[in-house]
Parts: sequence; structure tokens; C-alpha cells
Amino acid sequence: MADTSDDQGIPEPEGVSDLIDTDYEIGQDNIETQIGPFGLDIHNPVFLISGLSIIAFVFYTLALPEQAGELFNWLFGTVTKGFDWFFLGAANIFVLFCLLLIVLPVGKVRLGGQDATPDYGYVGWFAMLFAAGMGIGLMFYGVSEPMSHFSSSSGGAYHNVSFAGDVPEEGAPAGFESREAFDAAVGLTNPDPAALSAALDEAVPADQRDAFTVSANRADWAPLGGAAADEQEAVRLAFAATIFHWGLHPWAIYAIVALALALFSYNKGLPLTLRSAFYPLLGDRVWGWWGHIIDTLAVFATLFGLATSLGFGATQANAGLNELFGIPVGSATEVVLITAITAVALVSVVRGLDGGVKVLSEINMGLAFLLLIFVLLTGPTILLLTGFVDYLVAYIEYLPALSNPLTQTIAGESGRADVNFSQGWTSFYWAWWISWSPFVGMFIARVSRGRTVREFIICVLLIPSLVCVLWMSVFGGTAVHQVVADGYTAAQSASLELKLFKMLDELPLAAITSFIGIILVIVFFVTSSDSGSLVIDTITAGGKVDAPVPQRVFWCIFEGAVAIVLLLSAGGLSSLQSMVISTGLPFTVVLLVMCYAIWKGLLAERKAL
Repeated sequence: MADTSDDQGIPEPEGVSDLIDTDYEIGQDNIETQIGPFGLDIHNPVFLISGLSIIAFVFYTLALPEQAGELFNWLFGTVTKGFDWFFLGAANIFVLFCLLLIVLPVGKVRLGGQDATPDYGYVGWFAMLFAAGMGIGLMFYGVSEPMSHFSSSSGGAYHNVSFAGDVPEEGAPAGFESREAFDAAVGLTNPDPAALSAALDEAVPADQRDAFTVSANRADWAPLGGAAADEQEAVRLAFAATIFHWGLHPWAIYAIVALALALFSYNKGLPLTLRSAFYPLLGDRVWGWWGHIIDTLAVFATLFGLATSLGFGATQANAGLNELFGIPVGSATEVVLITAITAVALVSVVRGLDGGVKVLSEINMGLAFLLLIFVLLTGPTILLLTGFVDYLVAYIEYLPALSNPLTQTIAGESGRADVNFSQGWTSFYWAWWISWSPFVGMFIARVSRGRTVREFIICVLLIPSLVCVLWMSVFGGTAVHQVVADGYTAAQSASLELKLFKMLDELPLAAITSFIGIILVIVFFVTSSDSGSLVIDTITAGGKVDAPVPQRVFWCIFEGAVAIVLLLSAGGLSSLQSMVISTGLPFTVVLLVMCYAIWKGLLAERKAL
């Protein structure tokens, strides 16, 4: 029988359950040793292979940044263009599988045994489900994604002006000190390129005119080809595409991994690692090399998924600090930010789950809720609330087309026309969520014992999805309203990491709310790094949840190191995206096989009742 002692954090099933008989004991393959004052308890060979590979990766990227950048760009293009259909198709399978579990009789199976009771009430459970998933992502993309899709879907209804010259010593020309001053100077509302160019000819001195260029929005990145002739439909399409990326599909991915971990640990008595989910298929071979490969892939996927999130967080925090305090923007500042925040995460790691990440998560949830309410009340409140419903309806309307995996021409039949969108946005997102799934799935599994499978799937799919929709509707809706109703385009024309702060600039108390936004990004950064270290350490310790602290410190340091070296490589943020895509691809196969293993495990539970 697998070791299910309480000191490993995996209680015995309560009531009827289909326990798996195995001679394997948690930690039996571990290496326990002492290096100076530090004790180690690491799984052999998962820790050694993954740890040494990450160290080699860091040194390679630092030693040959240009070569590494070229490799990362090649990986991104190859995987997104060659396997976009695979990512989209697999994500659809995950959603359909979850929906089937809700309506089939196996949904009555209770995680932890038929007599198990939930460890947490609904309010606490819902809060932790939301906190588990998308902190930094919501801050980074809450304004930038709806606005980006709206701009491209508008088909050039709005145009941007860029300045490539040097600001003269006497300052910018009158009316060009800021975007607001420019809009007032040219006196045009939603001008076409010709009218905008004519306004520039008149307003800008001749010797400076060549430094100004007019560019239309990139309509070729519009979801489903955009809605150029209908501004209101462009708004609905933009939010439908955003909700598509933050709604049922990502949470179905998380639900699959969380359900597998919870079922095979709490009901079957196996270790809390990814390999345990494959016992119905591999039997005791899961403790050998098949299991080593699965757990090692999970480590790589989690680490690069976290590094990507940390990279986004660092660039956004840097942009916000520049906006408020004039701190320089660049890789040097981002490296300092990642280093400093990783140091804070190390303190949280040492303090442990309850004294570290739990306290920080509670602080962040409170701040996020306050910021959400503030934007809702100071923005166009009625429009945002009605938009929440309208955008959900738009999501349902556009869902079949957005989830269509046939993005290429096949057998003479034309596939989707929005290849840039499906490859550059959707493929990246699905790989990112899949990379995050071991981390988020393990957290969700640890707080969901005592729930029935039906209750678990409904709540994991719907509650966090609705919160994400509300967040995007409020923050993105406010920014889009500023463009459509007020002609305020600062958020629209800003870079992705600045869009949130430019939107807040137009609301009261902008300095305070922007500072709160920076704090949220930083604390989400800390909690992600801390929680990710705990999860990776559990996997590389063979399922032990009480492994020595120095091991978590090691993973925390290297999460930050990977984010730094990828930002310093030639590709910058695109290098982060390339690695998350590349590691997400093989782990997608793992998740697809996991669905079959879950089905077999649930059938066995059902028969045992």
C-alpha cells in the first residue's frame, strides 16, 4: 500500500474508495544527504535531470545570447505554425471531457472517499480557486488584450502617430508635449490616414515632419477577420476573443490536472505527483522511467510557464515605476526587479505556506478587489455591468468559430483567415496554461478534497471563469469606452505593459491606483514564485510535501534566473513565449493521455461504491 501518512499531507480516504495496492512508498527512490548545514531529500533521477538541465540552460543562454535568441525565435515560429491545430484541438477536448464528467454518473464520485467532507467552505474555496490561476496575467492583459483585439478588429478605424526623431532642446513642438495635447492640436476625431497626415503637415515644422509617421492598426491580427464596418461589433468581438482566452478553456486545462492529482492521491492512496495519474495505464512501471519522464516534463513546463509570467510581471512593474517615478525602462531595471522580488519570495519560501504565500495571497486578493471596485465605480458603471452580460453572450456566439482548430487550408477547403490571431495569441495562451497546469492543478487539488467530481468541475470551470470575465469587462471595458466615447487614446496607443496605467491616468486618484497596480504585480510575482517553488519541489522530492527548505530555495532562485536570462537574450519577452510554447507542446500529450487515465480511475471508483 502506498504510504498515506499524515506527515506527507495526504490523508487516508474516508469511506468507500478504490485504493490501489502497490509496494511503492513515498520517497523510496530519494537521495537523502547533507551538504554542509543543508539537508537534501531529492528524488533520483527527476531532481538531478531537471536541476542540471536548468543550470545548463541558464549558462548557455548567458554565454550565447544572440544564438539563443535565434533558437528561441525559430522554436516559436515552428511550434505555433506547425502545431496550432494541435493546441486548439486538444483544448477543445479538455473542455468537452470536463462537461461530460458533469453529466455522467461518475460525477457522483467524491474526492477523498465517499464519507469525506470538504476541508474549506465555499467562500474560502472560491477565493483560493481564483487566486491559484492568473494573477500576473490578469494585471498584464486586463486592459491590453481587449484593447489590442478592439484596435485590430476595428480595421483601421483608429490610427497611431509615432515620433522617431530627437526632441529639440527647446522642447517638442506646441501641441506635441503629450498624446492629449496632440489630439487637441490636430482637432480630429477618428481621422483617416490622409486627414491625419494633412494635420501633421500643418502643425509640425517642416524640418521635423519626417520624424512623424502615421500607421493604421494591424487588422491582419484581428480575431476572425475583425468587424471593420461596425464599431460596436468590433467591441463585442474583442471581448469574445478575450473571454475565449481566459474562460472555459484554460480552466478546463487546470481542472484536468487538479482532478487527476486529487483522485489518485486522495482516493487511490498514491503520491501527489503527476506520474500517479498514469497508474491505470502503466501499473508499477509508473515508478520507473516512464514516471521519471512525466515528472521531468512537468518540472520543465512549470518552470518555464512561471518564468514567462515573471517576465511579464517585471516588464509591467518597470513600466509602472517609470510612469510614476521616472525609473528607467530597460533590461537592467528588469533584472534588478526580478532579483529583488525573488529575494522577497525566498523569505516567503522560508516562512512556509501559512506564514508566507497564504498571508501575501490574502493581501493581494483584498487589494485586487478594491482596485476592481474603484474602476467599476469611477468608470462608466452601468455600461460596464451591462457589458459584462453582453460580452458573455458574444463569447457564446463566437465560441464555435474561435475554437475551430482548422487554421490552414486542408484538402482544398479554406480554414480560418485569422492565422496571426490563432497562432500568435491562442496557441501561445494554450501552451502557457498547459505549462502552468501542474502548478495550478496541484494547488487546486490540495484545497478541493471532499468535493464530488461534479461539484469540483462545475466550480473550477465556472466560478474563476466568471471572475476573469468580470475583471476583463471592467478594466478592458473602461479603456475601450475611453476611446469610443471620449476620444482618449493613450491606453490604445501605449505598449502592452503600459496600457493599464494609461487607462488609470484618466480616472481619479491615478497616482494612488497606479501604485496599487504596481504593488499587485509585485506581490503576484512573489506568490507565484513561492507557490511554484513548493510545487516543483514536491515533484522533484518524489511526492513529499515536507522536503527540506533549501530545495525550495534552489528552485525559487532558478525560476528568477531563467526569467532573467530569457529577458537578456536577443528575443526578450518573445524568448519567454518561445520556451513556454516549446515545453507546453510535449506536456499537451501528457494531458491528453491523462484524460483517459482519469476516466479509468473514475470508473473503478464508481464500481467500488
